[in-house]
Amino acid sequence: MTDTWTIVIPAKGTAAAKSRLGGNPGLAQAIALDTVAAALPVGRVIVVTSAAAAAGFRALGAETLQDPGRGLSAAVLQGIEAAGTGRVAVLQGDLPALTSIELESALWLASATELTFVADAAGTGTTLITALDPKRHRPMFGEGSRAAHAAAGYVELSIDKTSGLRSDVDIRADLERLEGRLGRRTAEVLATIRQSARRRYSLENSRLFLTGSG
Repeated sequence: MTDTWTIVIPAKGTAAAKSRLGGNPGLAQAIALDTVAAALPVGRVIVVTSAAAAAGFRALGAETLQDPGRGLSAAVLQGIEAAGTGRVAVLQGDLPALTSIELESALWLASATELTFVADAAGTGTTLITALDPKRHRPMFGEGSRAAHAAAGYVELSIDKTSGLRSDVDIRADLERLEGRLGRRTAEVLATIRQSARRRYSLENSRLFLTGSG
């Protein structure tokens, strides 16, 4: 266990995030829960989230902070401040295929450098930033964050592109590509969504058949 790290995870579950995933808040929450579950064996975890979602993260064993509602940067900075002294990592909350081993390995590599980051699979965003001294953190999440973090002095860690640590989820197609690697909660919610879709399709076909027969 890399217990010298505090891991801050922003998991705000905004309407925008839900809409990209087909408007299903349960799916967005499951993704965040699986991300947190993977991080918990690796270190202290602080989740910055809404009051409505906090109980689910606390049930897993994470600490929670109320999202200030001023955007991702404000949420991340609040988590970093609450972490106190010592090594602090900031992990994006949309990594449903992440494993504890992948995160622990990345933090082991990060332990040798003051500031590091991990790029997303697309190569333009960022899924993880780390600092040995949290006061040196300068989070630059958002569009083009890979370049922004590099410009801010973070050193990119060499992590395989297929790693769950780089496999963030922006749209439903991303989940399809991670089939078979998803965390338990995400896989269960996705299966329920698909089952409901099949039922709706079957009912619609039945109605069309009956209408045509009449």
